[in-house]
Amino acid sequence: MTRIGFIRHGSTAWNKEKRAQGNSNIPLDEEGQLQARKLAERMSQEKWDVIYSSDLLRARRTAEIIGEKMQHLPIHFDERLREVSGGQIEGTTESERISKWGSSWRELDLGIEKVDSVIKRGRPLIEEIITEHHSKNILIVTHGGFIQCLLSDLVPKLNQEQSLKNTSLTKIFRSENEWECELFNCAIHLNE
Repeated sequence: MTRIGFIRHGSTAWNKEKRAQGNSNIPLDEEGQLQARKLAERMSQEKWDVIYSSDLLRARRTAEIIGEKMQHLPIHFDERLREVSGGQIEGTTESERISKWGSSWRELDLGIEKVDSVIKRGRPLIEEIITEHHSKNILIVTHGGFIQCLLSDLVPKLNQEQSLKNTSLTKIFRSENEWECELFNCAIHLNE
């Protein structure tokens, strides 16, 4: 059985400031590195075969911390795992967006990547990865928006009402010809 564990990167200064990150290359903050170490400890108790990661700093460093703890699992960096591009809103807070474009800013074309575009770049990559690592346990370290877009396509019946927590783990597996979710948005390691 092929299993994928989607991991959202650790926290950044922009997460705390509620700034849209998108493809901006923001590093983990101190708390984000601690979160990644706690997750790495948790993941070291499980069997995983390979790690794929977004090449953006916050995901890259999260993946490296996990890989180091897990007997130096191979890590493959791929720009197709980057966050949903925020276009002109990257680096801004909600209040700054309202100040600049008005309260209806979401209705404007500000260059924000559409969900179908994320799926168009992400779905073929997932297929490549599962073909390369058939019947393996695959970790994918990436970004909240990207994960939610992919899950809406892979597991359409999944209820995704809550935002993904930093370093949360979501596990899906392929059963017959469809994907099923066995764990969603789990960050129990942060409570330890």
